Amino acid sequence: MARCLICLIFLLGAISASAQTPDPAAGLTVEQVKAMIRSVELDAHTRTAINAVTNNDIKSVALNRDKLAATDDLFSFKLDTKGITDQEGSGRCWMFAGANLMRQEVSKKFDLDEFEFSESYFAFYDLLEKSNVFLEYVIATRDRDIQDRELVKHLEDPIGDGGYWGFFSTLMQKYGVVPKNAMTETKSSANTGTMQRILAMLMRRDAARLRTLGAEGASVEALRTEKTRMLGDVTRLLVINYGVPPQSFEWRTADSTDKVSDPEIYTPQEFFKEVVDIDLSDFVSLANYPIHEFNKNYSIQTMQPMADKPDVTLVNVDAKTLKDITLKALLDSNRIWFGCDVGQESFGKKGLLLDDMYNYEELFGIELGMNKEERLDYRDQSSNHAMVFVGVDVVNGKPRKWLVENSWGKERGDGGLFTMSDEWFDEYVLNVIVPSRYLTKELQRIANETPTPLPIWDPVWQQVELK
Repeated sequence: MARCLICLIFLLGAISASAQTPDPAAGLTVEQVKAMIRSVELDAHTRTAINAVTNNDIKSVALNRDKLAATDDLFSFKLDTKGITDQEGSGRCWMFAGANLMRQEVSKKFDLDEFEFSESYFAFYDLLEKSNVFLEYVIATRDRDIQDRELVKHLEDPIGDGGYWGFFSTLMQKYGVVPKNAMTETKSSANTGTMQRILAMLMRRDAARLRTLGAEGASVEALRTEKTRMLGDVTRLLVINYGVPPQSFEWRTADSTDKVSDPEIYTPQEFFKEVVDIDLSDFVSLANYPIHEFNKNYSIQTMQPMADKPDVTLVNVDAKTLKDITLKALLDSNRIWFGCDVGQESFGKKGLLLDDMYNYEELFGIELGMNKEERLDYRDQSSNHAMVFVGVDVVNGKPRKWLVENSWGKERGDGGLFTMSDEWFDEYVLNVIVPSRYLTKELQRIANETPTPLPIWDPVWQQVELK
């Protein structure tokens, strides 16, 4: 009962804030409501829909089986993919996709059946760096009103396990990488909800303390000393949940002929340089956000992978350019990291991402259509999942469908691989990461321009908070 009362107070507060003097004509009369109910004609179609929906899951009723039947699993080009990863109950898709971009090359180089990096190792340092970024932000904004729009946005979501390619590449370059067996998954790394809630609580408590000290006149130096002590608490929390990240480890392999290598001792940084051996600084983020000007470089304000690094950036291009560059790089045997709205028109169990997957309009007899720009502006679309392109089906010179490596285990899709229609790509893929050599000279120039900053409440912010 108390919870319901709180919800009611919140709702009334929101209404009164938006309309201090209510207009009597704005309300619904009982007669109007009755008329609307009478307007729903209970014909055969409607009665059938009522029976179907009230007794079944909506998606199963609306599933477009003609679309399902017309989709095959043949691809004219695909890269060899050994093993499928599983992020389980965590928001680390961006991290898994980044690792999936590179792990196959390690398998190929050492003739391994499969290979996986330790995502727990990445996550430990990611959360520590994010905590430092958040607390530095609190210090920098200590004089702002507590209701400041940007500050509120950070306080609402102070830290999470979502991220972006720029976070992943920066982590690898600073901390290196380790194989999965050097730092395995834990209960908390695979199911991050409770730990993330405790960490968010800790961040908000520390924010309150830093702002109080700031109001009492503490210097930036004094606040940073206190911040360092606070990060000791964060480190303790992470160690208890993840374990201690290895400073060095032994690695040996068995190839396809069962020949076992001699053991080698690596630091994580040495393993990255000698075994992975990839130039992460060469990758460029391209995006398709029709709500913003094309052929322009943007950054997201206060979206830093680390406190001493700049905000992440992306070059906004039209949908055709995004697809053309993706296709060219993929056909040149590059795996392509991408972000999309996986909640739109997806059949996760079968691993299908198809336009018009569900006939909601036919089922309910209402119009739901919006274009990409409208969906973004009105917050109906965001890029909430990262995966990797590993194949494409090209017919008569044009892509028909795309093969996707996901990180949801082997039980979904075709052993963990998903199929995406080309039309789905147009509508719901929002960004890709490609080597700079696939960009035109003009786009390379734009990528190096000083970016135009976007506020954190812009729809693009949702794009980089991939889960």
